[in-house]
Formats: sequence, structure tokens, C-alpha cells
Amino acid sequence: MVRKSYSGVVATVPVSIPYERYSIESAHWWIGRALRALAQGAGISHREIDGFAMASFSTAPDSAIGLTQHLGLSPRWLDHIPMGGVSGILSLRRAARAVQAGDADIVACVAGDTNQVDTFRRTLENFSRFAQDAAYPYGAGGANASFALIARHYMDRFGARREDFGKLCVAQRTNALRNPNALMKKPLTLEQYMNARPIADPIHLFDCVMPCAGAEGFLVMREETARSLGLPSARILSIIERHHAFSDDAVQYRGGWARDIGELYSMAGISQDAIDVVQTYDDYPVISMMQFEDLGFCGKGEGPDFVRSHSFEIDGSFPHNTSGGQLSAGQAGAAGGHLGIVECIRQVMGLAGPTQVEGAKLGLASGFGMINYDRGLSSGAVIFWGETT
Repeated sequence: MVRKSYSGVVATVPVSIPYERYSIESAHWWIGRALRALAQGAGISHREIDGFAMASFSTAPDSAIGLTQHLGLSPRWLDHIPMGGVSGILSLRRAARAVQAGDADIVACVAGDTNQVDTFRRTLENFSRFAQDAAYPYGAGGANASFALIARHYMDRFGARREDFGKLCVAQRTNALRNPNALMKKPLTLEQYMNARPIADPIHLFDCVMPCAGAEGFLVMREETARSLGLPSARILSIIERHHAFSDDAVQYRGGWARDIGELYSMAGISQDAIDVVQTYDDYPVISMMQFEDLGFCGKGEGPDFVRSHSFEIDGSFPHNTSGGQLSAGQAGAAGGHLGIVECIRQVMGLAGPTQVEGAKLGLASGFGMINYDRGLSSGAVIFWGETT
């Protein structure tokens, strides 16, 4: 089946609310700050935003509908997408289709979470039925053990080494040092990475993201609307999403991207070689390596050699996670799934400031979310082309 393109729809006004390690504020407060920044960045009233897509782990018992009253919105299109690291891709895709259909003119896609003293524990306790029944009661402290299983399986199958994962982490820290909003402010060496304390073998300290508070957001609208507002924008060339792919894999070693890679590039009308900057979802470096393969930058099982033969800094041979990604900027809950999209929009519009990749016009951002015991259930990706006005 030939999918309808996203022609005429753009993303614009990428905003990041600077992260804090801990916060006494609510998720509502963080999301409200992002919404205000979106309205101010577009030069409009927040009441002109007639679509709202929200992602968060910590607004409960409120959902998106509750926040419309908290934030003074009256949208005619509303979505609440509680799907973690893939929420940004799904919000973008649904918002783009809503704009194409005329169901909304300006959609705010916002994700934000707080990180109070007990927030992370409560999130783990209520993350999923699996977590409630089969992991948390036995003392499992979140995703580390699950990703340790995935990482060890990947290493045994394809010959990846901790040094390969470390190369990605060190490069992202180097990038983060140019991002004023990144929480990690100190350089990281490969020696420090290798000597860091183990968390769940083979996962060590610097393989893990730092939970924090913050918010990310962007607007989706028609191209002519952006031009009328004088806004630079990023054209949406293609988007894919897939859930529960490759269920026969005993332990996950590939994601849904591999099922839909042909559509991703054919709809965009480009090959992967044309991409200037890549933002993968990086809750752990093994997942970034998996995405290099599944997104077509190398073959399955070739991720370790791909990492060994490239550099991943902003001025490297394969600019990757230029903001520092979640591993060095921080993971503000569900906003982690929007972080790469926001950075990708900035990059292709030439507005990334100190993290800008010279000449970047085509960017790819991907999402990955909702980890179960041995696999993440959801994946997605978007390709942007930048245009300034």
C-alpha cells in the first residue's frame, strides 16, 4: 500500500525547558512552561493552539483532558500518548495527520515530567502490569536488568564490546559539553567509562540515563501557516511507527524500524546516505547501536564495526545525538522521547547554536519505548528537511 505523504505539514518552534536533577514542582508546571514557550516562540496566544498532544508519566491522576483546564486551553483535537520514548514520534505523526485533515491548525506536542524524591520509584511501581506482577515485587529496580539481558544477548550474538558502547557514551558527553542545558558538565573518558561501577552486568554506570525533571515541545502546522507567522520550519518527509515487532525473537536484537525502513526512505525520496544528522533514542547505548542497523546505516550485526569505523561527535563522520542525548543531557521522563526530535528540528533549521552540525539539512530522529521484560514494544522514526523563512 502506498501511504499518503506528509506534504505541506511542518514542525516548528522547538523548545526545551532546562532540566533539573530534582524538582519540587509538578509535571503540570513543567508542561505549562513548555506550552508558554511554544506560544511565545510562535508569537501567538496559547488560546490559538487548537490541538494538544501530551506525554508524561507523572501527571496522574490527570491526563491530557485535565491539563486543558490547568493550562487554559480549548483544543478541538486532543491526544494523550503514554508511550514513553516513542511518544514524540507518535505525537508528531498524529498531529501531522490532524493538520492535514483540517481537524486542527496548530498542534502543540509537549512532553514533560517532574522528578521529585519519590517520583522514580512510583513510576517503576506503576509502569506496567508486567512490572507490577513480575518484576517490582521481586526487587527489580527498573529497566537496568532488562537492558542488561538485551545488551548481553547482543554482545554474544554480534561481538560487541563494552568499549564499543563506551565510544558512543564518550562522544555524547563531548557533544553535551557544548549544550548549555545538559546536566552532565564534566568530560568523560573511555577509561572512566570502563572503570565505572557495575549496575547490572554488562550495564555499568555510564550506560544508564539520569532521571531528571524537564520538558520538551514543538508545534505542528501547515507550511503556509508557519510562513504567515514568519517561522522557520522543518518539513516532515516521512514517519514510521511499529509496535510489538519480531515477537519470535527470544531476546530482542532488532526493533520495529527494520520492518518499515523501506517506507521511511521511499516516502522521503532519499537514501540513508543523504542524512546529515541522526538522533537515536539512547536510554542505553546498545539500543543506539541496534538502531544504526535497523535504520539502514549498516547491516544487522554490523553495528560494532560501524561504531569502530566512525566518529560520533558534532564534527565527526557520523554526527549523532548532538545535544548529548539522554545519556548526557538527562532523561526527563517522557520528554526523553521528544529530546531527539526537538534537537533534530533545530539542526535542520540551522538553529542549534553551539551544537549545530555545519550544513545539516536532512535529519533523522527515532524513538523507542515501553520496555517489557526482554524487549521494547514500540519504535518509530521521522525524517525532516529544513527550510528557513
